[in-house]
Amino acid sequence: MKITFFGQNSFHIEIAGKNIIVDPFISGNELSKDKVDIHSLKADYILVTHAHQDHTLDVESIAKNTGATIVSNFEITNYYEEKGFTVHPMNHGGSWKFDFGKVKYVHAIHTSTFADGTHGGQPGGFVISAEEKNIYIAGDTALTMDMKLIPMQFPLDLAILPIGDNFTMGVDDAVIASDFLDCNRILGCHYDTFGFIKIDHGLAKEKFTMKKKELILLPINGSLEV
Repeated sequence: MKITFFGQNSFHIEIAGKNIIVDPFISGNELSKDKVDIHSLKADYILVTHAHQDHTLDVESIAKNTGATIVSNFEITNYYEEKGFTVHPMNHGGSWKFDFGKVKYVHAIHTSTFADGTHGGQPGGFVISAEEKNIYIAGDTALTMDMKLIPMQFPLDLAILPIGDNFTMGVDDAVIASDFLDCNRILGCHYDTFGFIKIDHGLAKEKFTMKKKELILLPINGSLEV
């Protein structure tokens, strides 16, 4: 399982020969728009945690280019299905076996509205189980006690957590979340994209190191293996 960071909450995940894009916000991201060509991306699936523009801006362009199936909650998939896209609707607590592995849609605390004002239902996160590995993609969320439920079913190899504060968890809450998740390897996201969420990288890593945990902050187009 190879994970590549495209900035903000956007990732490419390669599993079993399938290509998954998560929350594509690339063409409008000053940190990534000149480094990632959305028209050359491969995608069999696009996973969308919620409807905010910094998670959905490039969904339609990538889906048009690739024919990818959009996976999200019922309201978001309805929105895209009405535009003619192929979708797979999910909702909280539900799971589905795709051709690359199992996906469970889990709870998140945030808001969710499309740029045109359409309501995007309740936000969520994803747990992906594939190739004998489990990863958690939190999306935009506050710290929540529900995170304690995830390791009861899925021993996590990696948790992708927002750390930028202001709109989501900050670093201190993400450290607590890693305890709730029983996961010591954290990949940070939702930071540095704009002024409200800029962080001190060294201090953030130090706070995790003090708890004998690893915080990974990838550069744009940087990758890791799980």
